[in-house]
Amino acid sequence: MGVELALLTFPLPGLASAMARMIEAAGWDALYFADTQNLAADVYVSLGAAAEVTERIRLATGVTNPASRHPAVTASAIAAVQVASGGRAVLGVGRGDSSVGHLGRGPVSVAEFRRYVTRVRGYLHGEPVDLDGYTSTNEWIAATGQPPVPIDIAATGPKMTALAGELGDRATFAVGADPGRLAASIALARRARAAAGLDPASLSVGAYVNAVAHPDPAMARTIVRGSAAAFAHFSGMPGAPTTTLADRTTFERLGADYRLAGHATAGAAHAAALDDAFIDRFAVVGTAAACAARLRTLLDVGLDRLVIVPGSRDAPPAEMLGVLERLAREVIPALR
Repeated sequence: MGVELALLTFPLPGLASAMARMIEAAGWDALYFADTQNLAADVYVSLGAAAEVTERIRLATGVTNPASRHPAVTASAIAAVQVASGGRAVLGVGRGDSSVGHLGRGPVSVAEFRRYVTRVRGYLHGEPVDLDGYTSTNEWIAATGQPPVPIDIAATGPKMTALAGELGDRATFAVGADPGRLAASIALARRARAAAGLDPASLSVGAYVNAVAHPDPAMARTIVRGSAAAFAHFSGMPGAPTTTLADRTTFERLGADYRLAGHATAGAAHAAALDDAFIDRFAVVGTAAACAARLRTLLDVGLDRLVIVPGSRDAPPAEMLGVLERLAREVIPALR
């Protein structure tokens, strides 16, 4: 079907069905709902509601994590969405951010993440799963006859990027709108897949990109600032390769000063670390035509899909509706 164009947003209580209908009607290929239980409605309830009112779009977690749910619970939940949607579910998973932060925890280790993904995959494929010496099986997933839900691993640093290439069906990189970083991430993931004895071409690769189409560049930056900060701070976390990046000072400041109280909001104090020039580099902002041209340069490095993060949690609703309309009416057709 060519490039897959997805939208990532927070599931709002009671509005998941309406949001999903709107996204499908607007021409998007997939809808990703964030899994952050202290800030938004439950992701699996929301995806199930979305499945009932849509026919075409993929439905994904963007992303869940190993800390807030047992692997058996995660597998059962996303498999239920797979059945409800007729095979359109995707399990997006990462090490954890706002969801675990609101539980007083940090991201899990890469080793713990590896164990988690291995166990979830076992459940989704109807295989016995070793839980530290106890053999656990899911008794209903295989009986549905649905194909196993693909696992989409979110990655920023080199260890997670390599792991995504080795274990994921999909890898989606959170490194901003930088063609060079994206090309390097794709290459690393495919090398890791080949080293694991798998076909590198069998890995689907994508990118999370903060993007706002607006005729006023200043307003576009205002709308995107909070969501850009949320994704940029991944590059400032311990283990991220900030020493090789031109914007390492900004990344490191975000990594040190990021506050959950203002997660994905433009009004948060940490968002002030993003000056206009940084936003113009890390995110995609400007007119619809300019956004489409910039996004095309990202697709040209070999991406199979883009997951667009359109704005901040505190963006004015009227402005956000305008952004979504411009993305649907002008940007999506230009990327086809």
